[in-house]
Amino acid sequence: MKNANNINILQVEDSRLPKSKSYLKIIGILYYPHTNSQEKLTLADVETILKQNHIFNNISLVSRLRIIKVSPKSDMAIVWIDIWDIQSGHNAKFLINKCFNVGNNITMVRGANMNPRVPQCKNCWK
Repeated sequence: MKNANNINILQVEDSRLPKSKSYLKIIGILYYPHTNSQEKLTLADVETILKQNHIFNNISLVSRLRIIKVSPKSDMAIVWIDIWDIQSGHNAKFLINKCFNVGNNITMVRGANMNPRVPQCKNCWK
């Protein structure tokens, strides 16, 4: 919706609304994305992936991304992201169950519970 000055009213209204956090995870990303290498997925790699996909255009991150290997023998990772949202959860609802390509893999965004910020492996307790 636009007013007489051609300003997007929805964006102006969104900036005034109280902010809350939404917690999401991205599944289906390779933990070793570089071919013929044992180089792990880095935060810079994930940030590049998010910038290249249009579904993340108007999304603001609350904190650093967290990358966790699915299991010791798996080659897949889970990326945890916390985003700023409005109280109705509009941004999270838009992103949840969205799929996008990363290389030859299809990744998906899922909802997640609030993370207490201390990731700990349930196998080795590190």
